[in-house]
Amino acid sequence: GYGLSEAPTASHCNPLYGLRKEGSIGVPLPDVDAKIISLDDEVTELAPGEVGELVIHGPMVMQGYHNMPTETANTLREGWLYTGDIARVDEDGFFFIVDRKKELIKPSGYQVWPREVEEVIAENPKVLEVGVAGIPDAYRGETVKAWVVLKKDETATVDEIRAWCKERMAPFKVPTHVEFRDELPKTTVGKILRRELQSQEKEREEGKVS
Repeated sequence: GYGLSEAPTASHCNPLYGLRKEGSIGVPLPDVDAKIISLDDEVTELAPGEVGELVIHGPMVMQGYHNMPTETANTLREGWLYTGDIARVDEDGFFFIVDRKKELIKPSGYQVWPREVEEVIAENPKVLEVGVAGIPDAYRGETVKAWVVLKKDETATVDEIRAWCKERMAPFKVPTHVEFRDELPKTTVGKILRRELQSQEKEREEGKVS
């Protein structure tokens, strides 16, 4: 299923009977319209399989943020709620969340979704968990960094992790930097805090300058 604070009741769910797809948030509920729109112009509806922002329309969508007209105008457009979630829809009408729009990494103008890189690194049998986020880069504007926790008694090098990625994804998606950690910052429900990793990176870089 799928829901968010701006639309507190669910907008999507997997059917109770018939076709269900692993990893999908399901199909839109009755009275709910949903589509995937271009990240470039934020208007054009994309074809099945293409990745863009999920926008929804239905009776559960909020009327706006209290005393926040600018934020409301950015999020609600002609009745459509711009969710900030990057997603795709398949030929059967099932929706899949790819990542959060605000966490998109843009090295040299390319688009890299942190979750995609995380999933590739997590497949390495030596890796226990991984977080990926964008960090500033003087040449590329922004670049990809991975924070990796290895399984007990395992060892690996930066080059080894990068080589693993190079075999499985486009060159611009391969992490430029890899840092090994004993643990990663998480929410109370165990979700890795990418923003906290970025903050720690920023503090470390500022410490070098000072």
